[in-house]
Amino acid sequence: MKTSQTTIDHITITAPTLEAGAELVEQALGVPLQKGGEHPRMGTHNLFLRLGDDVFLEVIACNPDAKKPDRPRWFALDDINEDTPASLKTWVVRTDDIKVTLNDCSEPIGEIEPMSRGETDWLITIPKDGSLPVNEGAPALIQWQTESHPATAFIDHGLSLLKLQIIHPEPKRLLAFMKSINLKYFDENVEVLQGDTVKMRAYIDTPQGLKELSV
Repeated sequence: MKTSQTTIDHITITAPTLEAGAELVEQALGVPLQKGGEHPRMGTHNLFLRLGDDVFLEVIACNPDAKKPDRPRWFALDDINEDTPASLKTWVVRTDDIKVTLNDCSEPIGEIEPMSRGETDWLITIPKDGSLPVNEGAPALIQWQTESHPATAFIDHGLSLLKLQIIHPEPKRLLAFMKSINLKYFDENVEVLQGDTVKMRAYIDTPQGLKELSV
């Protein structure tokens, strides 16, 4: 069975605190972030920035007021300490059938987990050890269990994601993964380049012109 087509859903900034992540984004893009919510199962919380009708940016950090979960947190957040700089660390792609898409993945990227934030529910893939798969280059898969995409409820500052650039030591491996999940427009919206270490850059159109968001 062929997987349903997937598309970029959001890009994720990991940080030691939400304030540190917000500072990185606001300095790069010149707009404030919107309060998100808490993820009880992961002991984390987040902030949002709309990048289109169905695309957004997320800043996520461990919640100091939440109980530490009995499993590793997602997005390798347990590896972050107070001196770790905020950075564009990973990304998430949306599918209409997460079970089928996961089955077609060319790489192991975790197990499907039910998740919630307030009244919003979704399914997402998370490795058991909380790591970022394919040497920190591959995205998580997400399937929203909502009538409309969450980004439609976020403040619209006129921003849009034009391209995600990934520098990776194994670009062919990463490109093969994108093909396996049938990623829509990956050759236009996601650029994979050879590099010794993994880095990500997002190019975002703003009312003030093209802006770059990276480490």
